[in-house]
Amino acid sequence: MISDSSIDLLTLIKSHDPDQKKPVSLARKDFSAFYEDMQNERGEYMITERVELSPGVYGYWITVPEADSGCTILFFHGGGFTFGSTKDHLGLSVRIAKAARAQVFSVDYRLAPEYVFPAAVEDAVAAYRYLTGQGHLPHRIIPIGISSGGNLVIDLLISARDQGLPLPRTGVCISPLVDMLFEGESVIKNLDNDWITLERLNAIKTAYLAGHDPKDPLASPVYARLNGLPRLYIQAGTHELLLSDIASFVDKARWAGVPVQFELWEGMFHCWQVFAQQLPEGQQAISHIGEYSRDMLLR
Repeated sequence: MISDSSIDLLTLIKSHDPDQKKPVSLARKDFSAFYEDMQNERGEYMITERVELSPGVYGYWITVPEADSGCTILFFHGGGFTFGSTKDHLGLSVRIAKAARAQVFSVDYRLAPEYVFPAAVEDAVAAYRYLTGQGHLPHRIIPIGISSGGNLVIDLLISARDQGLPLPRTGVCISPLVDMLFEGESVIKNLDNDWITLERLNAIKTAYLAGHDPKDPLASPVYARLNGLPRLYIQAGTHELLLSDIASFVDKARWAGVPVQFELWEGMFHCWQVFAQQLPEGQQAISHIGEYSRDMLLR
């Protein structure tokens, strides 16, 4: 059962839902300010290096004292392909880094509507190619992404498989966006339980796809051929609008022979891990991600 503190937090998040009527630059500022404020416990941790992956696309190294040499989390932030950055997900990245005892390479992939599908996918693949090209071993890299970033984790694995690149041992998806049609029954059933709105989902589809087929496998990986992908670890909450879509993806991946560890959190809404500073279940979920990642990195 969802706690009173979770209900209060959900109300607060809803009150900061991006205003679709504002210019995208202002809406992004509002989104980032709220997310940064909710994750302001960063201590001595900092971004140690910025790397240009392609013109205007950057990756950021985030280092914590607990990190073991050679263990890397390749992180993709959320924000529905239109908002978000390394900076406004820094608190989450640091918590994951500490839990996994790994350094983080966080990617500021290109955002819509300025850059539409498949620009973000191309940036995800470029980031992975950069790491392996710099001598980082694939089995010591774990792609982790939240929401739209979870979509990019799956897209990266599909693209790496199809391009003949060496695959990492696993990918981690937090509340992943896997079907751009948004037709799962939970989209209606959980309308009052989550902070995402139908208006927001439709805005994501319009801005990111810009008329492209929503059933393209790299837009909606639930329609992709999943055979040959490495194991996946997926977290979702029972109160998510996207729960039905995520569950359908898990079923399809398992039928394709992909080992999937699916962790369902009772009463949790979309991306509750971002709010670990306010919500104990957020830190608990991150701790589980850290334990799983640690096990995979040391195999």
